[in-house]
Amino acid sequence: MGAGDFDFLTGEWTIHNRRLKDGSDDVWEEFPGAASVYALMGGQASIEELRIPADNYRGLGVRVWRPKENVWTDHWTGSYDGVVNEPQLGQFIDGEGVFISDEIVDGVAWKYRGVWDRITATTCRWHQSSSRDGGATWDWNWYMDWTRVSLTPGVVATDNA
Repeated sequence: MGAGDFDFLTGEWTIHNRRLKDGSDDVWEEFPGAASVYALMGGQASIEELRIPADNYRGLGVRVWRPKENVWTDHWTGSYDGVVNEPQLGQFIDGEGVFISDEIVDGVAWKYRGVWDRITATTCRWHQSSSRDGGATWDWNWYMDWTRVSLTPGVVATDNA
């Protein structure tokens, strides 16, 4: 646990997204995406650019290991507003990374949980849930199944998803 935990994510990826439609608790939408991820600072940082062509969306994830606190910070910003969110904090334990944040939305306290699991050399999954009762119950609202893009050595991936 610590520096290097996100090394598995370094590279080029295609992503199958399955997300609850806004305002719905049972209508799911599915769409493709892609990401480029880079490891920095000897594994103490990871930078992700997410691309979702269907929404003309780009996002940027910045993950940084805080060795004195033994915790990862996962910051996010998107092309829709350019604001860097307060980070989710988390750790990898037994091959699973769990990250939690607390937010106030329209006067209501929410907890958000992002989980990295099913990590192999060529695939992984990220999924998100939210809670309005302090984490007693969680509602899953987004699944991202990642598949590594196999590139011929020396070939640079394009910016297209």
